[in-house]
Amino acid sequence: MPVRVFALLAALLPALAGLAVAPARAETRVDVELVLAVDISYSMDEDEQRLQRAGYVEAITSPEVLEAIRRGPNQRIAVAYVEWAGAGEQRLTVDWTLIDGKATAEAFVAKLMAQPIRRAYRTSISGALGFSAPLFDRNGYDGLRQVIDVSGDGPNNQGLPVEEVRREVLDRGIVINGLPILIKRPNFGTMDITDLDTYYSECVVGGEGSFMVPIKTREAFSAATRMKLLMEIAGDFPAPGPSPPPGAPRVILAAEKLNPLCMVGEKLWMERQDWMRN
Repeated sequence: MPVRVFALLAALLPALAGLAVAPARAETRVDVELVLAVDISYSMDEDEQRLQRAGYVEAITSPEVLEAIRRGPNQRIAVAYVEWAGAGEQRLTVDWTLIDGKATAEAFVAKLMAQPIRRAYRTSISGALGFSAPLFDRNGYDGLRQVIDVSGDGPNNQGLPVEEVRREVLDRGIVINGLPILIKRPNFGTMDITDLDTYYSECVVGGEGSFMVPIKTREAFSAATRMKLLMEIAGDFPAPGPSPPPGAPRVILAAEKLNPLCMVGEKLWMERQDWMRN
């Protein structure tokens, strides 16, 4: 080997050794890493889409949520916003953002509001979960909890069975919470079901302390979304008390046993296809 090559290697070795032992960049400690996975399927009209987004905007910047963040041990959270529909339709609309006060909360919602309202075909909750879970890997944050928050207005009807993917997500230590939207009355030939809250409880949410907050009226969007975020940030549940008034957001703990009927969405889709052919 020429002398010049030896000289070059000798000059590079200290630098290469430094690279080999350089410490990895420390992750930022937060109280919760939270993925907001939001349904944009065509079953939700544009007005409902705007209500849904406005609910998150108002909740994230609300004094109650900002105070909950301030009271956490790390006084900050990390949030990512995902929009999803069918099995191949998921999008990271707003990437991971540190929220530690009013300014950063407003910066997050500004990014969100700058995005156009989108709609797409079919409903794949399993696809949303499968897309969201890897987002926690090497995201630069180290949370006391990792949570996927799924909001939607219908059951899984495309992609892998939702129970199968849910099990994989829970095995990673990620909690799944839900915000089922039950505003529309189910009609024949549609993919709506009357007991979507039960479906979410038994087939979607899971993990330690998991819960869901059903939305049954348009007016409840803001209050329900705020309640859900408060619980996810605080990692706590409201104290026992009197039953809420009709129409008020409710908190339902996740069912412990799996429901064998969690394929209802896929069944409805097949029935709908048969009905359209005949």
